[in-house]
Amino acid sequence: MNIIVVGCGKVGLTLADQLNKENHNITIIDSNEKVLRHAVDTLDVMGINGNGAMLRTQQEAGVKNADVLIAATDSDEINMLCCLIAKKEGNCSTIARIRNPEYSEEITYLRDELNLAMVINPEMAAAKEIERLLRFPSAMKIDSFSRGKIDLIRAKLPENSSLCGLKLYELTSNFKVNVLICSIERGDQVMIPDGHSEFRPGDVISFIAKPQAANAFFRQCGIEYAPIRSCMIVGGGRVTYYISKYLQDNHMKLKLKIIDTDKDRCDFIADEFPEATIINGDGTDQDLLLREGIENTDAFCSLTGFDEENIMLSLYAGKLSKARLITKINRIAFENVTSEMNLGSVIYPKQIVADHIVQYVRALQNTQGSNVETLYKIADGKAEALEFKVKDDPKIVHHTFAEMKFKPNVLIAAIMRNHKMITPRGADYLLPGDNVIVITTNTGFNDLKDILA
Repeated sequence: MNIIVVGCGKVGLTLADQLNKENHNITIIDSNEKVLRHAVDTLDVMGINGNGAMLRTQQEAGVKNADVLIAATDSDEINMLCCLIAKKEGNCSTIARIRNPEYSEEITYLRDELNLAMVINPEMAAAKEIERLLRFPSAMKIDSFSRGKIDLIRAKLPENSSLCGLKLYELTSNFKVNVLICSIERGDQVMIPDGHSEFRPGDVISFIAKPQAANAFFRQCGIEYAPIRSCMIVGGGRVTYYISKYLQDNHMKLKLKIIDTDKDRCDFIADEFPEATIINGDGTDQDLLLREGIENTDAFCSLTGFDEENIMLSLYAGKLSKARLITKINRIAFENVTSEMNLGSVIYPKQIVADHIVQYVRALQNTQGSNVETLYKIADGKAEALEFKVKDDPKIVHHTFAEMKFKPNVLIAAIMRNHKMITPRGADYLLPGDNVIVITTNTGFNDLKDILA
């Protein structure tokens, strides 16, 4: 597909890189020639130097033949204008990054009136993921499918876990809980497990379960579970704003303490969220953190605008307390290094957005088959979890899984049928209208038929 990305910042570069790896033709527009040249040299994509909100620049980028235009500049208003021009001139699908909280109440109106295919907000998406982690404190990561009815949960096995030493086929007889293990991460290795896969201390497992079953599973296999009653956040930016709003809207009983250096920002947050405790101070000041109770907080979120600061804060909090750690990192390039540190759950806002857009583009590619409904990169990007809507394809439906031949490293993880979750076994099969979740270390699946050998 021909895709134009307007804006060569962190989000734009991440999107261009991800979509380029999916073998699309990418053209980047940016007014900063130096930044643009770096992107073209690094990613091997086309580059147009100019203002993406001008018709002439978009024409030069080939908007008439474009399938998708993604506007990801630093200005919400320019992004909306870029999409409006592209829609009028090229009639392509348009995606706009809109970040300002002032627009959050009008997103549906803007999307409909500007005929946008999607609105992306990295900070809002990151906040949603953090809010889920605060509700489910034992998990390293939670990805939701079928509009929140099914969760894919990632957790680390402690040294003394009763799961360690067991083989996967022994799980059902030892644990009376309906869960399905989807992947096992051991060092740099990611495995789609079979019946003889063995669990070891320190393994990071991803499993599918309903919330009640997940809680019971955590307790049985020795993973600590304690509800979050207090949370300290360093950094009062947009992510913190959206987290506070989600917690307020969901009536979550949680003592929230926010620390930020900017007094005006503190005053704004205090006015918006009167039940939270707002402290105007330096979040890297150890004396301040100790005074405010870092040693006793249930959760600690480092959400400043600086990756290095967030890493150091989480390491410090992890040393002083048993708090649930959540660390925001913008530069994905160092994930191999940070994965070895005790940073708790690491949130990459740009990657969350990239996953949503790749999901949309894959679905757009295939209008006849069983489209990708949801897509997540899991196991630090080494595997994918995809949700497909099943259509009436004779190669797919009414065949038991025991009869079907799948590609290597493919797992059917769950089926949603008539609002009920089915944990698949060999005798199960797919029906038209089902939603099915597939876990695989393969990449680039656009259609459900891609899983077949």
